[in-house]
Amino acid sequence: MSALFQPFTLKAITLRNRIAVPPMCQYSALDGKINEWHYNNYAGMARGGAGLVIVEATAVAPEGRITPYCAGIWSDELAQAFIPTVEAIKQQGAVPGLQIAHAGRKANAHKPWEGDDHIADDDPLAWQTIAPSALAFGGKLSKVPKEMSQADILRVQQDFVAAARRALEVGFEWLELHFAHGYLAQSFFSIHSNQRQDSYGGSYENRSRFLRETFAAVRQVWPEHLPLTIRFGVLEFDGNDEQTLSESIDLTRRLKEDGLDMLSVSIGFSTPKATIPWAPAFLGPIAQRVRQEAGIPVSSAWGFGVPDIAENAVSAEQLDVVMVGKAHLANPHWAYFAAKTLGVDRASWTLPAPYAHWLERY
Repeated sequence: MSALFQPFTLKAITLRNRIAVPPMCQYSALDGKINEWHYNNYAGMARGGAGLVIVEATAVAPEGRITPYCAGIWSDELAQAFIPTVEAIKQQGAVPGLQIAHAGRKANAHKPWEGDDHIADDDPLAWQTIAPSALAFGGKLSKVPKEMSQADILRVQQDFVAAARRALEVGFEWLELHFAHGYLAQSFFSIHSNQRQDSYGGSYENRSRFLRETFAAVRQVWPEHLPLTIRFGVLEFDGNDEQTLSESIDLTRRLKEDGLDMLSVSIGFSTPKATIPWAPAFLGPIAQRVRQEAGIPVSSAWGFGVPDIAENAVSAEQLDVVMVGKAHLANPHWAYFAAKTLGVDRASWTLPAPYAHWLERY
């Protein structure tokens, strides 16, 4: 029996299998508002059989967008635009999730296929980026951010709270906070980006403060019966990995005490000097360590898009849920493909009749 196609229950939500579509930015919104492109993208992946579909990193404030074309949920109007997509995901049998985010010093960049670098200050599309410290990421992201004041910190935390409320109002049933990839929350935690001298910088305890406070504030407004998760970079591959991973696991334990339901294990991406050992499922053993030592369900992405690899990650208890990203872009019916590859009985998964008639017959 396939472990990958066993249901997974977290709080009051049950996924039909252990396959999830992770947040993948489409860079196709206009002034933060999603459109038919997003609807078709997410509805198709839900139709393909994934158990969970998490809508892309959605900015909690205009200055938190990675690019001017990223999705946003900083107003009720923007939130309402998600309703057709949420309903389509549900209609196809998947659970609709949303990742809310603030890009911090990595914000205000061009689309990846248009340079992936910071937009020049004299461009009409430019805005002031913010971060824990006035330190540029480096490389193509050379813009120096404004160091956040205490008032800035409180405002952004309230932006996360407002975004969570809106996500709930439009029907999302799974919420993920983007605390990874060198974006704002990760940059508070990372020694590469945080040189503050106040209670939000310096020690591990202080560098964790923004993450814990923000999570706690969202936890107060997000219902207890629905999953509240975090995507977090648990290490940087910068030569200091054991200490960073130990701190990350300890932080995960504390967040679990604060009400965290699952951790999506990822990479910090806080320094361009990192040497990342890219390989299929290379984060699997790291995620397993987080799962065991923090005592919390975990998911992860990066190289799990081969059915046998995904199956092994679940059966070996490295992951509770497998995030399959690029493979879903190549084949929105990846879950169907995985089921056939693994010899899963037809009763364990579903496919709409107009597709099943042709895909199962030939």
